[in-house]
Amino acid sequence: MKLTLTVSPDFSPEKLAGWHIFNTWLQRKLDVDCHLEMFGSFAEQRAAIAADKIDLIYANPYDAAMLVREKGFVAVSHPMGLPDEAVVAVAASSTSHSVEDLKPGVKVASSGDPDVSMMGMILLEPADLNAGNVTTETCDSYVLVAKQLMTGTADVGIFPARAYDGLSSMVRASLRPLVRSEISVIRHMLLACPNAAALVTPLQAALTEMATNEKDVAILRDLGFAGWEASSQEDVEFMIDLMNTLTS
Repeated sequence: MKLTLTVSPDFSPEKLAGWHIFNTWLQRKLDVDCHLEMFGSFAEQRAAIAADKIDLIYANPYDAAMLVREKGFVAVSHPMGLPDEAVVAVAASSTSHSVEDLKPGVKVASSGDPDVSMMGMILLEPADLNAGNVTTETCDSYVLVAKQLMTGTADVGIFPARAYDGLSSMVRASLRPLVRSEISVIRHMLLACPNAAALVTPLQAALTEMATNEKDVAILRDLGFAGWEASSQEDVEFMIDLMNTLTS
């Protein structure tokens, strides 16, 4: 069986080499032929998914909902202790010190990461802000989102919490976080297509054992993970239901 693995385009560029090493590890561990295919945008990746060209995917929560409900993908594993959270921030010089200080018409910058943008817009609801009364700007990276705030080109920025915390101290000193989500159960997941369902059990076992092997720990470190935890189908269904509730 020849497989194609892909990763949500919102991964950090410095993790690219780590995913290639992970793919080599996966092939050796499961004795399968697996090609790692990276896409430059969510649209390109979704086109490949629609054409049934993807067998394994490290998916963001937003796409996980579509993959499970529409394409029949099944849950495999998720990174240990790495829920997806969002930070809404402004420039340090901004007159806004809380979400409620923001007014309709503000310009909101993000990278277009769908689940983070969703959580960010939910965090803006106390100011009665929504897609209909704000202007949105999509940037190619979260560093550029920060730059938009620092130069006054945008009023508000939506960041993944890990990306915000990973900004340099100098950049963070130029910003002011207004609010951070604490949802805890929305996360990226590794999913398998129906044709690869037979690999789920051995892959779960191999992934959850990585943190106990010194060489495998180095691979995890390159991905920014402490380890993998097995995901149940109930886990992903609960996450999807929660996201639907939050956006309804």
